[in-house]
Amino acid sequence: MYVISGATGNVGRPLVRALAASGASVRAVSRTAPPTLPDGVTHHRADLTDPESLRPVVAGAEAVFLLVSGAGAHLDAPAILDVIKAGGARRVVLLSSQAAGTRPGSPSHAPLRAWEDTVRGSGLDAVMLRPGGFASNAFAWADAVRRTRTVTAPFGDVGLPVVDPDDIAAVAAEVLRDGWHAGRVYELTGPQPCTPRQRAAAIGAALGEPVRFVEQTPAEARAQLLTFMPEPVADGTLAILGSPTPEEVRVSPHVAEILGRPALPFTGWAERNVEAFR
Repeated sequence: MYVISGATGNVGRPLVRALAASGASVRAVSRTAPPTLPDGVTHHRADLTDPESLRPVVAGAEAVFLLVSGAGAHLDAPAILDVIKAGGARRVVLLSSQAAGTRPGSPSHAPLRAWEDTVRGSGLDAVMLRPGGFASNAFAWADAVRRTRTVTAPFGDVGLPVVDPDDIAAVAAEVLRDGWHAGRVYELTGPQPCTPRQRAAAIGAALGEPVRFVEQTPAEARAQLLTFMPEPVADGTLAILGSPTPEEVRVSPHVAEILGRPALPFTGWAERNVEAFR
C-alpha cells in the first residue's frame, strides 16, 4: 500500500491515478478532500504540521511519497519520519527540488537540502526527486490569458527545461514500486530548454490565437512574487529564472531512463491544459 501526501496537487493527482491504474492500493492524503478519486483509492485528511495526524494513515504502508509545502522549514522532519517508520514503511520518496543540489546553501533552498539529509539519515530506503521548474507554473498566467491574451513574465529569453508534472508523477510511481532505486537522486527536467516567450507562444498555439508576451522588469516580478512567497523564496526563484547555473539549464536524462520514453515537452502540457486558458 502506498501513501501519497499532497494528493490534490499538480503532482499528487496524476501520481494517485498512475498508481491506481497499476492496481496498487493507494491512500491519498491531503488537508482537504479531492473532488474525485480513482476507484479503490481512499482519502485521508492529515496535515504534515501535525505528525501524529499521519499515524493512522501510514499504518501498514510499504512506501510513502512526501511532498512538503514551501521549503519545509516549518515542519518537524524527524517527527514525521519517526511516524512513517513506526507504521512499517520501508521506502520514502521525497519531492525535493533541483536547486537543493545546485544551490544547497541558498536561503530559499537550504531547508529542502536539510530535509534530504534528514530523510537519508532516517534508516528508510530513500529516493530524492529533484525537479526543475514545473510546466504547471504557467497556470499563474491563465487569468491574464483568458482576459487579454497576454503573458507577463521576467527574463523572457532565458530558457529552462521545465518539467511536466505528469512526468514527475510517472517517475514517482516507478520509484515507489521498485526498491532498486533506493539511495538514488534523480533530476527531472523537460526535453529541452524553453523560454517564457516560447511558453506563451505554445499556449497561443494550443488556443489557436496569438498570445502577446510582455516582459517584466526583475523589480516588477519580485514585487508580484512577494504577494504569495516569502522573501528568500522569491529571491531564489528570480535568481534561477534570470541567472540559471549550467546545471539548471542542462537537460537531465533521468526521466527518459526511468520511463523508457522521452520527457514530455511544454507544448504537450499546453495542449492538455488548454481549457484553463480559454
